[in-house]
Amino acid sequence: MKTRESAENYLETILILSREGPVRSIDIVNELNYTKPSVSIAMRNLRSSGHIHMDIAGYISLTESGRTIAETIYERHTIFTNWLVALGVEERTAANDACRLEHFISAQSFEAIKRHIEAMER
Repeated sequence: MKTRESAENYLETILILSREGPVRSIDIVNELNYTKPSVSIAMRNLRSSGHIHMDIAGYISLTESGRTIAETIYERHTIFTNWLVALGVEERTAANDACRLEHFISAQSFEAIKRHIEAMER
């Protein structure tokens, strides 16, 4: 499970950073405060699994499968963070808790929570 969680975090980070411009490994190092060797190994693994593409200049882009995973995790993170804040949890704590929840909840349970939140907002 730890490997999946780590890969999901990297993909989510690439998605977020790509909204600001081109992404290189050093951007991920700086964003996550990880070591260059750790990010290098992760990028190699994500390339091998077909979730990212790295061009000759070192720019990283998500493949279709990588984008699907990243968007799923980002949606979960956003919904959980907003929900916890609405319940009165301090924003930083809510974001940290959302980061844990987003990886371990089943798709069925997440969709049920999402439907409930949407119904309550109407």
